[in-house]
Amino acid sequence: MPISDEEEAHNISLSRFESMLKTNKVFFFDSEEFEEIILHYLDIGKTTLAKKALKLALDQHPRSTGLKLVQVEMLIFEDKLDQAEKMLNDLYAIEPQNEEIYIQKANIYSKRDQHEKAVELLKTALQYTDDFADVYNLIGMEYLFMDQLELAKENFISCLEEDFEDQSALYNVVYCFEFLDQNQAAIDYLMNYIEQNPYSEIAWHQVGRLNYGLKKYEEALYAFDYATLIDEAFLGAFMEQAKTLERLKRYDEAIECYTRTIELDDPTSYALLRIGKCHEKLGHKKLALEFFTKTVHEDPLLDKGWIAITDFYVRQKNFQKALHYVNKALHIDNQNRFYWKRYAAINKELNFFEEAEFGYRKAVEFGDYQLDTWLFWVDLLQFLGEFDSAITTLLQAAEYFPEAFEIEYRLAGLYYMLLETEKGQFHLSNGLRLSFKNHTLIQELFPVVWLQKKVQNQIKKYPTQP
Repeated sequence: MPISDEEEAHNISLSRFESMLKTNKVFFFDSEEFEEIILHYLDIGKTTLAKKALKLALDQHPRSTGLKLVQVEMLIFEDKLDQAEKMLNDLYAIEPQNEEIYIQKANIYSKRDQHEKAVELLKTALQYTDDFADVYNLIGMEYLFMDQLELAKENFISCLEEDFEDQSALYNVVYCFEFLDQNQAAIDYLMNYIEQNPYSEIAWHQVGRLNYGLKKYEEALYAFDYATLIDEAFLGAFMEQAKTLERLKRYDEAIECYTRTIELDDPTSYALLRIGKCHEKLGHKKLALEFFTKTVHEDPLLDKGWIAITDFYVRQKNFQKALHYVNKALHIDNQNRFYWKRYAAINKELNFFEEAEFGYRKAVEFGDYQLDTWLFWVDLLQFLGEFDSAITTLLQAAEYFPEAFEIEYRLAGLYYMLLETEKGQFHLSNGLRLSFKNHTLIQELFPVVWLQKKVQNQIKKYPTQP
């Protein structure tokens, strides 16, 4: 892309300034050149050079309001708010119609969390500015800080009416619509925006993303197609397009899109994983496994990769291989509840019941509080004859699931097994109350208890059975 005259002049100014610093000669720059040089160094984080440039600038142009405002900006950046405010008051006395004074004062109030005062000042700045888009954008941001999303949205829309190319405002408008749960309204707004700016790949991408969220996958795909046509290197749009094609079960095309993201940038573990999943859906087992393996090589810490390989072998009923990979995963992260749950389930399939019980115990220890995990664990404890541990575990589970009939029937059965009849009756009564139709769970899990007369009598005597 050719360099504009303005950019060339800016580059020359920077080269002259840096040459001056190296040679200790003093060159003259006009105040606007100095402003650009200082702001350039601030933008790239070289504050020491920015300060040097500011000092030299003020030596050459001691009365320049523009340079003093840059100095104010630096003071605000360094949180020297009182000093910056004093300078702004002095400048206001000289130039009360300079919009930048109001903008910087608003910046100070914003930093002090006085956002309403900041908005008042920015509204005053609107009376004097030529750059309405920038001020509307700043007002929008202040309303965001105050969680006033409707007002924020209005101002970002005003910003875009002034400057169609302001991409940050476009993202912020969509954010406001989404936060307000106005997704369809966001799509309608964006389609109007596209009518005036049809080559905005950002707008098309956002339309696609919003439609995807509403499960309108055909409409989403249409939008992503446009985004990628406009910008053939739009990585995010290709990724979203691939996800949408997956949802539409067009797996071959999804693979092409995921592959395109890898061509545009370094391969991501997510893209490799999804390609593997698509191949598996297409019945390409060898290719699926190849990509799952690439996924864990690319990012060994990504649990979804190890889970994909493990689950792949589980589906093939190759439990030895599945166990091998889940053990590898646990070697990398032995506090991952998803790994432990699979470790337990695989060992159970292999009839390694003690290892399976240990796996469920670790899964719960590391945060898996799903009901089925508790129940699998308890049933193994019962199978291993550890009735007391099973009861303790069920009482823990009941704290999370106080209305679970599965827990109550198991507690009833275990207490009867331990000849603690009163407790057994209590929990059987709870189970019958919670779900009478599932009372045969006792028969499935505790056939000996089921045959006891007192148990049968309690079930028969239970009143209205819904």
